[in-house]
Amino acid sequence: MENIKNYFKELRERIDFKFHPIALIPFIILLLTFPALKWLPERYAWENHLIENIQLVVLLITFALCLKTKVDKTFFNTLALVMVILFLREINCGRTVFFPKEGVENAFYPWTQIKYGYLAHPLYGAFMAASGLYFLITKSFIKLWNYFLHAKLAIYNWIFAILGIIFGIFGEKIGSDVLEEMTELLFYTSLMGIIYMQGFNKSYIETTEKYKEKEPESSNPFKAE
Repeated sequence: MENIKNYFKELRERIDFKFHPIALIPFIILLLTFPALKWLPERYAWENHLIENIQLVVLLITFALCLKTKVDKTFFNTLALVMVILFLREINCGRTVFFPKEGVENAFYPWTQIKYGYLAHPLYGAFMAASGLYFLITKSFIKLWNYFLHAKLAIYNWIFAILGIIFGIFGEKIGSDVLEEMTELLFYTSLMGIIYMQGFNKSYIETTEKYKEKEPESSNPFKAE
């Protein structure tokens, strides 16, 4: 009970209401979503078009940030693998890049009609399984738990990320490609901001380390005996 009380007490101290410059990126994407819905042609939300290409650039930047972070290298390497998984998901493991149907807009050959296409999903699944195994072997789940308990929270980035998830699901449900892709971009830029703050901002790094040093032995269920 005391641990729960301390968690919520520290949580109030860890929430960061300062609007950092990195949060300006998802904020701009959020503002642009509304005029995009009204005026942006639907084709810009198709595969290999404007919005998805920006998403891919954001994922590549976030991947680079994960590899260059100043702390918890192994944990952020795991996040880098997640960025690769998301990148491959966006291009459907290359199907939407290399196998478009000639003369048909936004249409692509299914894996069943592509030579060795039957290998795509098993290989993608194997990569995800290997990434999960890396997460377990390197004990990155301990780092994840420590961040859950102690990390400073860039509240605006988290709000934008949650909005991206909610409206992305809504966009998919109503069949709006522009809304779905813009809110995916909102989520990706928010995630980039969260990773940047946790991995590079001195105040965030020091906050995590400070609380870890104060942490009672019993408060971390993953800590080795």
